[in-house]
Amino acid sequence: MSDAPDSPSSSGGARQLLGMKGASGTSSLWKLRLQLMKPVTWIPLIWGVICGAAASGQFHWNGRDLVAAIACMVMSGPLLAGYTQTLNDYYDREIDAINEPYRPIPSGAIGLGQVQAQIWVLLVAGLAVAWGLDLWAGHSTPVLLLLALGGSFVSYIYSAPPLKLKQNGWLGNYALGASYIALPWWAGQALFGRLTWTTAALTLAYSLAGLGIAVVNDFKSVEGDRALGLQSLPVVFGIERASWISAVMIDLFQLAMVGVLIAIDQHFAAVLLVLLIIPQITFQDLWLLRDPVSFDVKYQASAQPFLVLGMLVTALAIGHSRLTVGL
Repeated sequence: MSDAPDSPSSSGGARQLLGMKGASGTSSLWKLRLQLMKPVTWIPLIWGVICGAAASGQFHWNGRDLVAAIACMVMSGPLLAGYTQTLNDYYDREIDAINEPYRPIPSGAIGLGQVQAQIWVLLVAGLAVAWGLDLWAGHSTPVLLLLALGGSFVSYIYSAPPLKLKQNGWLGNYALGASYIALPWWAGQALFGRLTWTTAALTLAYSLAGLGIAVVNDFKSVEGDRALGLQSLPVVFGIERASWISAVMIDLFQLAMVGVLIAIDQHFAAVLLVLLIIPQITFQDLWLLRDPVSFDVKYQASAQPFLVLGMLVTALAIGHSRLTVGL
């Protein structure tokens, strides 16, 4: 049996369902549709909603708020992230034919018309849930709907020509990082409280750490990106330098958040964040900086939990500090 990274393994069935690299083939239409939506990518958006709810300082552990929070997670994860991933696969079908030929579209397992229908269904459903959440929250301005529209537009210009932001390593990765960190955070905070200029700025800064995470996802696609002229950071700078750029971006802006927490007198949270950064840096040295192509999955599984826990610590500190310079 081949040990090549792109070869489907015995765990290929689970990978297929999650939309991960190394998936096995299937003829089941619903499994193909789920693979296009890449459930593994929903997790950070769901977590972002949790962080936003915590930062609002007004989430309560009751049935009403829990149902609203779950609806916001469904909007952010399965619906709009699913829309984004399906759209990306649709426009990346030539790249995937090189990097991951077993994926649903390049393998011919699902027709382009079916993919287009899925894109529209997920988008409309996501926008409908956002509108419903605005009604639930009693917003005079449909904040959730506007955020959903803005995020959907960013997703489109990230993947689709003529802009196709992902062709530019810096701009594309930042757009991806902001979509996975800032947007769901804003949604969760706006749903239960008031989105503030302060937290909007902080989460946009935090999204620069997301840029570093997005670089990790580019390592598996270097061959196809280079062949089709996409200027991802691993293509432009080489794999070794890009791995250092990724590590520095992640660590630098987390350390900046430590400074912010100290500035708003959240010293205990600042100490906790430092304690979470230390093991993350350790795993960067073990996996990311040594061989990011072979160890990208191990790195993400070991280091990124500390990053997302740090996000929650920051969100709780913000909620406790009650920064209320409203939007």
